[in-house]
Amino acid sequence: MKTDQLVRTFVDFYLERGHREIIGTTLIPPPGDPVLFTTSGMHPLTANIEGRPHPLGRRLVDVQRCLRTTDLDEVGDDTHLTTFEMLGTWSFGDYDGPQSLRWGYELLVGRLGLDVRRLHATVHPTDLLAPPIWSELGVPVEHTGENWWSNGPTGPCGPDSEIFYWSGDGPPTGTPTTDDRWVEIWNHVTMLYRRGEDGALTPLEQPSVDTGLGLERLVTILQGVQSVHHTDTFLPWRHHVPGLWPLDETDTRVVCDHLRSAIVVIGDGVRPSNTGRGYVLRRLLRRVLTLLWRDKPGRTLADLPDDLLSHTIDHFRLLISPPEVRTVLLDEERRFRDLLIRGRQIVSRRLTRSGPLTDADFRDLHDTHGLPRDLVETLLNP
Repeated sequence: MKTDQLVRTFVDFYLERGHREIIGTTLIPPPGDPVLFTTSGMHPLTANIEGRPHPLGRRLVDVQRCLRTTDLDEVGDDTHLTTFEMLGTWSFGDYDGPQSLRWGYELLVGRLGLDVRRLHATVHPTDLLAPPIWSELGVPVEHTGENWWSNGPTGPCGPDSEIFYWSGDGPPTGTPTTDDRWVEIWNHVTMLYRRGEDGALTPLEQPSVDTGLGLERLVTILQGVQSVHHTDTFLPWRHHVPGLWPLDETDTRVVCDHLRSAIVVIGDGVRPSNTGRGYVLRRLLRRVLTLLWRDKPGRTLADLPDDLLSHTIDHFRLLISPPEVRTVLLDEERRFRDLLIRGRQIVSRRLTRSGPLTDADFRDLHDTHGLPRDLVETLLNP
């Protein structure tokens, strides 16, 4: 099943069950949200979970693009991406958590054909409603205190039931907390409380249900590939990038992920800068360039073909053209090359003055001159 087909199957499943589709999601959070980027489907809907009516009604479904800077160091493994998409459903004071779990099972097993013998669920110890549902459906369940979802230190929160799928060879072993071959694919949260500044939990007047299903992780399972980087949405990247810039597997994954993410961030109106969202974009691009220039300083983002840019623009439904994206990429590349020229001079003077660089030197070079440690180490070992 192709990614676009899965998205349509998911949305149609919930439209058939009375949901309305939210169109036009973005990485930029709504005004007042303290995070730099949307990290989950509920960010734009927090006020609705807390009781404000949504213009589309009480049952919603959408495809929300997300970006998590906390996952940057994990990118390169089989499951993590910087920018990804969440398939989400919501019930604002309408149906309850057990109904959400039943529909989730029906979609995964009945509609998508996942093997129920490879499913496992986890629940919070205070959740007395989810375990009987999983038992009824024949899915083993594990209790863990980690199954509590919140939107930060304050705001809506409640117990969740996470659905895992076995990714190992042979029959499943252990549980999701004891064997990391269990991959989390879908989280069903019952929003029951609001946590205040003092940490106290106040019951919500309107209990709600919020679910988030990782699109790329589910596609990995359905397409039978080893990682999210081998799914159909990455095929154009994996076709072009190794031919342009031969790298090892991990670096290829990082370069593809970060460039793809940068295109989405640019498409949502962000430009490189030294603060906020612009700094995240700058960090993504400079990490790519550092990897590319480590072996061959002459490599350039100008080599990226237009159809690769167009593929990402089309998939994420961005209102930007390939030439506009290319202009931003090449301008940042030029700025970084200029920084490298100055960086070599700065590092050379530092070595002459004080000898081998210390951790304090690396921190100062980064904070004062914008030279990341891996780049400085490249300058030291050209």
